[in-house]
Amino acid sequence: MEIHFQYYLHLIYDRLIFFYSVLIMLSYLTLLVLSIFEIKKYLKRNSYIDHKLLLSSPYAPGISVLAPAYNEAATIDYNVHSLLSLDYPSFEVIIINDGSTDETLEILIDKYQLEPVAFAYYEQIITQPVKQLFKSSNSVYFRLLVIDKENGGSKADASNAGINAALYPIFLCTDVDCILRRDTLLKMVKPFIEEKVKVIATGAVIRIVNSCEVESGVLTKVKIPAKFLPLFQELEYVRAFLVGRMAWSKVNALLLVSGGLGMFDKKTVIAAGGYDHASFGEDMELVTRMRGYMERQKTPYAVRYIPESLCWTEVPDNIRVFGSQRTRWTKGLAQNLWIHKKMIFNPRYGRFGMIALPYWLLFEWFAPIIEFTGILYYIYLIITHSINWDFAIILLAFVYTFSVMLTVTAVLWDEITQKQYASKTEVMKLCTAAFFEPFLYHPLALFFSLRGNYFFFTGKKLHWGNMIRTGFAGSKNLINATVRRVKSRKKKKHEKR
Repeated sequence: MEIHFQYYLHLIYDRLIFFYSVLIMLSYLTLLVLSIFEIKKYLKRNSYIDHKLLLSSPYAPGISVLAPAYNEAATIDYNVHSLLSLDYPSFEVIIINDGSTDETLEILIDKYQLEPVAFAYYEQIITQPVKQLFKSSNSVYFRLLVIDKENGGSKADASNAGINAALYPIFLCTDVDCILRRDTLLKMVKPFIEEKVKVIATGAVIRIVNSCEVESGVLTKVKIPAKFLPLFQELEYVRAFLVGRMAWSKVNALLLVSGGLGMFDKKTVIAAGGYDHASFGEDMELVTRMRGYMERQKTPYAVRYIPESLCWTEVPDNIRVFGSQRTRWTKGLAQNLWIHKKMIFNPRYGRFGMIALPYWLLFEWFAPIIEFTGILYYIYLIITHSINWDFAIILLAFVYTFSVMLTVTAVLWDEITQKQYASKTEVMKLCTAAFFEPFLYHPLALFFSLRGNYFFFTGKKLHWGNMIRTGFAGSKNLINATVRRVKSRKKKKHEKR
């Protein structure tokens, strides 16, 4: 009986793993080829275009830039300065202080001379109560609006408050810790103007700011991260943004526009219900719901991606925060697929329902589970002395080589098209890291993916956690001085009382 069990186990699992591995590798190669063609097309088309013409165009649509902030005192001053310095003819910056318990709001009031204002706030999407709205008494900062609200427990609730207050028909949602390139709005709004069909969202490449040089909210020098975790996350970001998302953009089946940098049609977002404050992957869930809404309306539409690095963000550099983030991402993916399960393999939702959602189900969500069971299967074969070592070593070597090849190709293609790094040495360091990623970084990512699925299936509560900002090189002393000045004023006010 045991012999028959082992035979059928080997037969079923060997074939399952073989066909699954072939499919996932073919899908990665397909995405890589599609991405290369799409990026080449983009670069050729944009080589004849002067984006700065939009700066003087009376037809450029207005844009509201939304940036939720919770306990961001370490970087809030320079991040707001960066947002206000964007090149675009008609835009506003809305900072949503989501019940911060540090000096975030006080720093904003002090630095930008903010005063309470009577503002026509129309709550089209329900959020936690808004306490006060502020505008600057200094005309230099006329674009800035600050919303002070009660904490909603998630970025989604704060973003919805920003959408309610947004003046313009298009909004850009970003994180307040992000550094945006000055021409970000010019680049990202272009598909909204040019496409023949209605564009409901655009995204762009996000890079990692850890170890980069930033002065007064402006990126001055791009460097690869010096620390272990951010370095491997840089590899992951390059691979995901330049390969995966560009390919999905080409076939108009993009599922995810990152919460760190996404531009949206406000009317469609409100019609779809805004961000879901209960979701752990609110950026993915919003795009899924928007696409579902447009498909049911039978309205032609597009979600586009820009293959240019327009945003730099600080990523976790310690295991605790990294683990919390990755656990949340996986739980958010599982949540999203479960909530919208009726779309999966549903012809009514076109290529999004028939291709994109099944891909994310089988090759993004299910992949860590298959990999983990594969590891257990290998251990079982070793214990029972049933393993074919020659075949196993060849298979593992092939998978390793394929993984490194894919990553190195993405890095080199990124360097050819964007030339972000200060020297070729930086690029070589990144390529070298690709050889170690499967051994040093991937096991961590796998563990936290499994943890996210565990939290999803068991219904165990997952706290959002707090990403502790370290600030940027060249800015820390000035930031600390501002915080000390604000604290001193608060102390004097308290003493007078």
